[in-house]
Amino acid sequence: MNTLLFLGSIGFQEILVIALIVLLLFGGKKIPELMRGLGKGVKNFKDGMNGADATTEKPTEHDDEKKQ
Repeated sequence: MNTLLFLGSIGFQEILVIALIVLLLFGGKKIPELMRGLGKGVKNFKDGMNGADATTEKPTEHDDEKKQ
């Protein structure tokens, strides 16, 4: 049983229908471009989250010396 937060209980048949609809709407040539764009978006999001973590780290001794 596959459960996703926003989809509830979804089975193989539902996934197959969704995949067929996407294939019909976008065609076989556009799907790799869409997936590449999605992958780049996820990578940028992860890089942004890592950058935010780096800026919120604890201050170091060197930072304390700058303040004085």
